[in-house]
Amino acid sequence: MIYLLLYKRLFVAVAVAGLLAACSGEDPDPAQYGPNPTLPAPQYGLLPDMTIAEPAPWGDLLPMVPEGYTISAIATDLKVPRQMLLLPNGDILIAEGKGGNASALKPKDVIAGYIKSKGTTSVESGDRLTLLRDADGDGRYEFRTVFADNLNAPYGLALVDNKLYVANQDALVRFDYQEGQTEATAPPVKVTDLPSLINHHWTKALAASADGRFLYVGIGSNSNITERGMEAEAERAMIWQIDAETGAHRPYATGLRNPTALTIQPESGQLWAVVNERDEMGPNLVPDYLTSVKEGAFYGWPYSYWGQNIDDRVRPQDPQKVASAIKPDYALGSHVAALGLDFSVAAMGTEFAEGVFIGEHGSWNRKNPVGYKVVFVPFRNGVPAGPPVDFVTGFLGTDGKTRGRPVGVTVDPKGALIVADDLSNTIWRVVLANAVQRAD
Repeated sequence: MIYLLLYKRLFVAVAVAGLLAACSGEDPDPAQYGPNPTLPAPQYGLLPDMTIAEPAPWGDLLPMVPEGYTISAIATDLKVPRQMLLLPNGDILIAEGKGGNASALKPKDVIAGYIKSKGTTSVESGDRLTLLRDADGDGRYEFRTVFADNLNAPYGLALVDNKLYVANQDALVRFDYQEGQTEATAPPVKVTDLPSLINHHWTKALAASADGRFLYVGIGSNSNITERGMEAEAERAMIWQIDAETGAHRPYATGLRNPTALTIQPESGQLWAVVNERDEMGPNLVPDYLTSVKEGAFYGWPYSYWGQNIDDRVRPQDPQKVASAIKPDYALGSHVAALGLDFSVAAMGTEFAEGVFIGEHGSWNRKNPVGYKVVFVPFRNGVPAGPPVDFVTGFLGTDGKTRGRPVGVTVDPKGALIVADDLSNTIWRVVLANAVQRAD
């Protein structure tokens, strides 16, 4: 009887949320790109707009790519593919899993959790690494095997010499690795524990410094804006720098609400990140962003956003911290949920040779969904230059349904973009049309 009553209350609450969203009119123009986005006044209410695109199967459809490119599925029926790593011999390693253990704090959290769950896969967490191999180079990955299993929501991956590092939701671990190896020969060795108590934002992004000495791990906050108290945010909302040999760590940059993907710029060795910003301030606040990560920098969370714009919901405030907050490099638009990041190469074609590809998982905190695509941000002289260009679209169809949600993106130096889709549990491969080879 109690469960029935709770269900009825939840149903009514969801209906009210939908009514409020329907009465709020159309969202403003979501185009908030570049170094100086327009930031509207915050919008607060009993419940924020909550809309998730209804999932649907791909059927005979495919994602759409620019003219001159082709896309194909190279692996299907995975168990929640998230991030990927291209190994030296061309094999693709895929981290499969989903984690998190945070309980809802308020009725709106229950509603938001229910709505967000409608746009995710029903497949159980793989908690494993899967390896794909294209032995004859024809673009078809005919060999597939489980490289390692019994992991704990693996996400970030990095290879340094003969050490394969995996960022589980609770610890950074490593395997010994030899080129061409198809499965782990021993259990992983723990490098260091990672914050996992509560684990509201559970993903642990990972990148290795250019010289391999340090590992960088992105650790998201345990709340939207400290609803669980600052004690729950200890060593969170930051990027750790970890000594690869000893496991010793220190904060490298702080005030990043949820750094979901990290990568190293090949020419400069500079660390870059995409970060998911806070919710419930309206459809166009706060822009998720792409930024170079400056050592020792503070990026605002929770006290301020996009530099020194104060978030009045946070109590107590910290004026000194706000005064020290720096602006990110490049806004991607609010609520796009950027989860993937990698630098391009010349083999991807002239138009897409210099810049980064970004996987946008898609919004829930807007009436009109945004994201649900892979974009390319062009660079000039090592920094973003110009608006993002849609590169893989069609995940969100014209019928309003979503057939996939991009997560990790990985660039093959030979000229292919690999995209993980954790809704249809597919790995997609995009190449120039004249680069496609066939065994037959």
